[in-house]
Amino acid sequence: MADKKYDVIVWGATGFTGKLVAEYLLKQYGIGNDLSWSIAGRNERKLEKVQQDLGNEMIPMVIADSQDKSSLEAMVQETSVICTTVGPYAKYGDLLVECCVEQGVNYCDLTGEVQWIRRMIDQHHKTAQNKKTKIVHCCGFDSIPSDMGVHFLQQEAQKQWRDYAQHIKLRVKAMQGGFSGGTLASLDNVLVEAGEDPSIQTEVLDNPYGLNPKEAQEGKDVIDISGTAYDEDFKAWISPFVMAAINTKVVRRSHALSGFPYGKDFRYEEATLSGSGISGRFVAGAMSFVMGAMTSETSIFKAMARPFLPKPGQGPSKIQRETGFFKILLLGKSKDGSKKMTVKVTGDKDPGYGSTSKMLAEAAVCLAKDKAQLPENYGVITPSTAMGDALLNRLQENAGLSFSVVEH
Repeated sequence: MADKKYDVIVWGATGFTGKLVAEYLLKQYGIGNDLSWSIAGRNERKLEKVQQDLGNEMIPMVIADSQDKSSLEAMVQETSVICTTVGPYAKYGDLLVECCVEQGVNYCDLTGEVQWIRRMIDQHHKTAQNKKTKIVHCCGFDSIPSDMGVHFLQQEAQKQWRDYAQHIKLRVKAMQGGFSGGTLASLDNVLVEAGEDPSIQTEVLDNPYGLNPKEAQEGKDVIDISGTAYDEDFKAWISPFVMAAINTKVVRRSHALSGFPYGKDFRYEEATLSGSGISGRFVAGAMSFVMGAMTSETSIFKAMARPFLPKPGQGPSKIQRETGFFKILLLGKSKDGSKKMTVKVTGDKDPGYGSTSKMLAEAAVCLAKDKAQLPENYGVITPSTAMGDALLNRLQENAGLSFSVVEH
């Protein structure tokens, strides 16, 4: 890779999140210092506008088109890592992943489109393994806090218990932020594809192990919570967490790819804490209704809300991003229930964009610059199995995330 012009190319830099990734890289690493990077897209004029908005016309530019394989091949040849924010990935991502695998170039993205990830696994995992290439999906709020949170908790369990947690519950305690039009478009695309192909619903979306290797899709986990329930461990009502459908599958894939170190009976689940008492139950019910409406392709509520939702390219304001945050708790229990451990994961910006852009940027830099410290895992893999402690360190040192054990 020594002959590569760039360490990282940010593909989709003219989009809402891509521009935030470029802004972060400029602030954190500058231009022409220890990290060589470029912005990329199909429209030169829009890329020049990004340069102007970021106040630096020295940021290199690369022109390519997501539907033109030859232009993508030329772009991929110039870099060690492709960092892409261009979604819906099921519409615009196939050729780019194909080019990266063919040329042995590492790749990271923000997709939460579980049906597309399944396709990429089936089409490219073995070839990427053979070429010692890392194709890493879900490097944002879905699913780094979950995947790296479990990784961190299990390391701490080993240190303190000399054993792994057999059951882990993730609970979202608090978060504040906004949606972007790109995220909503990706969610819509998942629903459309599932409607057109029923096997996506049954084999991937409704299958707790839908991203596991085909030969390793058995266990004690069940489909993610869709209504309300009372959690005795947290003494609170819980409701669905919108990202659980992808996060839980990523965590289980990490476990499978690692050879099931926590045991074949390891269980993992996610939900949102809604509070205790009557008020907590009411909030949980309201959240369950909203979740059901937003994840239904035919929802009247969703159709009424659509005119007021952001369009692709739009997202939360800078103030919303800067004042946003998230706080997540993970409770791990030993097999006999005698030992418990709680880990807190926090982010200092809004989860979907402020924190996500930093997570993705640091994942790309990690893939490019920390090669000697990365696990010897290759293929279509997950953040924790691809980067392990090297990414954990970068997230805490640079990206405003914290991972800590809560003292009881």
